[in-house]
Amino acid sequence: MKGIVLIMENVDKIYALLDGIKVNPRNEEIITEIRELLDSKNYFDALTKMKILKEMESTSLEDSILAFSPDSEEELEKYPDELCDEKLERIFIGLLLENPKLISKYYFLYDMCAFEDDEMLNIYKSVLFNEGAKYSSEKAKDSFNFSKDTQEVYELKRQVLKEVLENKYNIEEIYTNLKKLFILRKAYLETPEKNIQDKIVEITKYELYDKMSPEEVISTIEQVRITQKFKQSILSEKLSNFISSGESELSNGLNYPFPILSSIFKGIRKGETFAYAMPSNYGKSRIATYLAAYTALVHKKKVLLISNEMSEAKMKLCLITTIINNPAIQELHGQKLHISETELLEQKFKPDDNSSCKTDEYGYILKNDKETQSQYIERLLSLSSDFKKTITAIDWASKQINNSIYFINITDHTNDELKKVIINYYYKEHIEYIFYDTLKPDTDNIGKPEEIKRTATILSNLSQNFNIFICSSLQLAENKTSPLNLDVNDLAVSRTVKEVLDTLCLFKQIDRNSLDNYEYSLNEVDTKFFDIEKSDNPDVRYYACVIDKNRAGAKPSLLFKINLAYNSWEELGYLKLKDK
Repeated sequence: MKGIVLIMENVDKIYALLDGIKVNPRNEEIITEIRELLDSKNYFDALTKMKILKEMESTSLEDSILAFSPDSEEELEKYPDELCDEKLERIFIGLLLENPKLISKYYFLYDMCAFEDDEMLNIYKSVLFNEGAKYSSEKAKDSFNFSKDTQEVYELKRQVLKEVLENKYNIEEIYTNLKKLFILRKAYLETPEKNIQDKIVEITKYELYDKMSPEEVISTIEQVRITQKFKQSILSEKLSNFISSGESELSNGLNYPFPILSSIFKGIRKGETFAYAMPSNYGKSRIATYLAAYTALVHKKKVLLISNEMSEAKMKLCLITTIINNPAIQELHGQKLHISETELLEQKFKPDDNSSCKTDEYGYILKNDKETQSQYIERLLSLSSDFKKTITAIDWASKQINNSIYFINITDHTNDELKKVIINYYYKEHIEYIFYDTLKPDTDNIGKPEEIKRTATILSNLSQNFNIFICSSLQLAENKTSPLNLDVNDLAVSRTVKEVLDTLCLFKQIDRNSLDNYEYSLNEVDTKFFDIEKSDNPDVRYYACVIDKNRAGAKPSLLFKINLAYNSWEELGYLKLKDK
């Protein structure tokens, strides 16, 4: 393993080393073979040939070649432990020996044959050309050489056959599992990047790996290679450190954090897509984080948050703000707090006792001159119960491993890459709740807004085929349409995107000077109405939510009270214009 990794990391140096060796009749053939093996990325065989070359060359070159060549059988191991399964290979060979007719259907083409055990490979070739010769096709035999038959091989065949006869095995299942393993092994050896190699090996640990077909394994490998192009993380990891470091079916689904929307849409339902549209700077990314956090921490579901809008750092800060202030999540972590995003980012906390330390004009604890960040944090913990509660809440969220919020920043991508990212996380982590911010034409179709329907169609197909929930945000045009008159024509992108969505909500702020023109009720049909309360806080906004599409039924208009400083989204009721 070590030797193979060295080869992959130093291919250019090895080519240069070979260029420096004087070619002669004695070494010409093996140098040519090594070059061909390197060109075809057959690193294992290249290692073996380099060891031979090392023994042929002079002492002056020996040390250089030694740096990249294996010295022990351990270093010659082709695969990591996860891709090793000697028992599976023996069972398959034993089943072929028990019934050689099986070779007519259950065979491996030469390019896909990846036995780790050379003895099993030798017996496999024996079945092809001897025991099962009249059943194996020319296609199956192509490129294989004949087996080596000795008394030792005969005895090994007897032993392997005996092992199989003592148990009952399903040839279809054994063949499928071995084929999947061969596919992974081949991909592993053909991949020079160590980080992608590790992800290929990790496929064997996917929650649904046992249910995957060989074709799905091939697709997943490609998904892994695509996914590695993008920056990934788990947002719910190391949240405390983020603050302390100062770095800046048609039955009801899961409830939304909004009772009326839950009732109207029958909840967050797998197999469906949900889309919402807002103008710029209205909080599209923030409500995506709000919904993802609620789904993960309250409903205890794994979620994937895909963003081409906000960076990981901004998303993490928004997540922390949500965890701190969301009432439903507060019930879980037990800390009653009201801390703004700015206070969190700038670490502005008030002391329990104002006389215990220096504070600024707003009553926030001041950092002392020459005080290190860690010293300041320790002092905050001792002076401010709010800061201590904040850290307690964040620590709680960080420990919710089974409901992790996975994040991937996917700024430049094609539709095919987006699809593969989602499928990869479905198989890898069995994630069934996806939040995508923002739905746009892919990089191949920039400037073609009508192409957004194609992307939405792909997401719709994914939600149905894999029975997953996909929530997407859309851009609403900046225009003079009044909030309650919004419809699909106010989208900044193709209006036909609505055709493939299951639900669509259109949000727009009600101008502060127009609040007196509106009223809301707690029920859709009601006799009691409430005025919208004007707030002195400039961060408080009121949004009209027009439900433009709902496959589940009703399409009322709702009123939301928003405070993005706390990532607070409160559903107040049913919105209407006052009667004149």
